[in-house]
Amino acid sequence: MVIYAFVGVSVLLLTVVSKSHRTMNILSIILPASYLALTLFTLVYAAIPTYSLGGNYFLVDHLSLYEILISAFLFMLAALYSRGYIEGSIEIHEMDRSSLKLFYVAFNLLLMAITYAFFADNLALFWIFAELTTAFSAVLIVILNAPKNIGATLKYVFITSTCMLFSFIGLILIFTLTENNLGAGTLNWSSLMSIASTLSPAIMFAAFIFTFVGFAAKSGIVPFHAWLPSAHSKAPAPVSAILSGCVTSVGIYGIIRIYAIASQTSELPKISWFLIGFGLMSMVIATLTMLNQVNLKKLIGYSTVENMGFLLVGLGIGTPLALFWMLFYTLAHAFTKASLFFSAGILHHQYKSVRMEHIRNVFKFQPFAAWSLILGTMAIIGMPLSAIFLPKLSILLESAKLSPFLLFGLLIIFLFVAGAFGIFMIKLLSKKEEDAPGVKRYEASLGMKIPIVILLVTVFALGVFFPQQLNNLLNSIVSELKIG
Repeated sequence: MVIYAFVGVSVLLLTVVSKSHRTMNILSIILPASYLALTLFTLVYAAIPTYSLGGNYFLVDHLSLYEILISAFLFMLAALYSRGYIEGSIEIHEMDRSSLKLFYVAFNLLLMAITYAFFADNLALFWIFAELTTAFSAVLIVILNAPKNIGATLKYVFITSTCMLFSFIGLILIFTLTENNLGAGTLNWSSLMSIASTLSPAIMFAAFIFTFVGFAAKSGIVPFHAWLPSAHSKAPAPVSAILSGCVTSVGIYGIIRIYAIASQTSELPKISWFLIGFGLMSMVIATLTMLNQVNLKKLIGYSTVENMGFLLVGLGIGTPLALFWMLFYTLAHAFTKASLFFSAGILHHQYKSVRMEHIRNVFKFQPFAAWSLILGTMAIIGMPLSAIFLPKLSILLESAKLSPFLLFGLLIIFLFVAGAFGIFMIKLLSKKEEDAPGVKRYEASLGMKIPIVILLVTVFALGVFFPQQLNNLLNSIVSELKIG
C-alpha cells in the first residue's frame, strides 16, 4: 500500500513540474502501468487476504485486486489514447493547452482515489475515497471549452453527492448496530462479515437500503442515473471510457460489499429481489431511451445504465455461479465499453460531433473507427465469441432457476437492446459519399488506434479462451464474499 502511494505522489510531483505534453502523458501511462505490475505481483506472491498500512483500515483481498487490475489496465490504455485525442481537441479549440497539467493531475488523482477505494476495508474510508472520485472525475468532465459541460458536471456532482449522503446515514446505522452488539462500533468490512449473522436483520435491511442509494447513484442505476448519459456524452472520450469502466465499478463494488454483509441475515430474500427489481428497472428505462437516440455517446452511455442494471440482477440472483459470471461480466463490459468510447472519440474529431445527422460516409473517412464500432457493438450486445456472451448466457440460465418470468423479461430486454444498437449503427454507417462534400479526413494517431485494438482483441480472446488464472481468481472472490 505504501509503495502505491509513493509511486502516485512521485508521478504527481513530476507532472506538476513538467512542461511538455509528451512528458505528462508518459507519466500518466507509467502510473497505471506501475499499479498494474504491483497488483499482479501482490496477487502472485502475497498472502491474501491481508491487512495493510499497519492497521485494519485497508484490506488486500482478491476482489480489491481484481477491480484494481481492471482499472489500472483501462487507465493505462486511456492515457495512451489521450495524447492524440487531446492534441486533436486543442486543434479544434475544444481544449486549451494551458489545461493540460490540470487534466493529467486530475487523471492521476482519480486513479489513486479509485485504487484506495478498492483497498479500503473501513466502509467510512471507502465512502471518502468514493466521494473523491466524484471530485476528480468532475474536473475531467468540465475541462473542455464547452458551456454544456459545466451543466453536465454540476448535475453529476449534485446527484451523486446528494445520494451519497444517504449512504453515510446507512453507515451510521451499521456503526450504531455493531456498537450495541459489540460494545464498540466498527465499520470494517472484514469485522462486519464475522458478526453479520448476529446483526438485527430489520436494521441491517434499512442500512442496506440507505447505502444502496448512494452507491447506486455512483454506478448509474435508475432512478439515480440522470447524470450518467450527460457526463459520458460531454466528457472527452478517454474520460468517458474511465467513467463507464472504472468509476461506475466503484458504486457496484460498494453494493457488493454491503450485500455480502446483509446476505448473512434472514433478510436475504427481500434484498435479493430488491436488487433484481432495481436492476430490471434500470435495464428497461435505459433500453427504451436507447431506441430513439441520435447521439452515439449517449447511446453508449445509456448502454452503461442497462449493463449496470444487469450486474444488479446477477448479484441479486445470488448463487455462486451467478456471482462468478457477474464478476467476469464487470471486466468484459469495462473493456468493451472503453473500445466503443475510444472509437466514438475518433468520429468526434472527424465530424466535430457524434450526433447521427453530422456523421456521414464513415467507411470512407474513418474505416478503422467504423469497423471497431461494428465489432464493439457485436461484443456489447453479447454476440457469440465475445467475452460478454458466456456470462450473459450463464446468468440467464441462473435466472431461469429463480423465475421463468425473469428469464423471459431479460430476453425481451436484450432483444430490444440489440435492435437499438443495430438500427443506430446501420443508420450511422450507411451515409453515402455525396452526403459529405468538402469533409477532410482526420488522421487518428497510432496511439489512438492501439488501445482499441488491444481492447477488442482481449474481448474476443476472452470469448473463446478462459484463462485458468482468471477462473481461480474469480472463484477466490466468490469464496471470500460468502454469498449464496
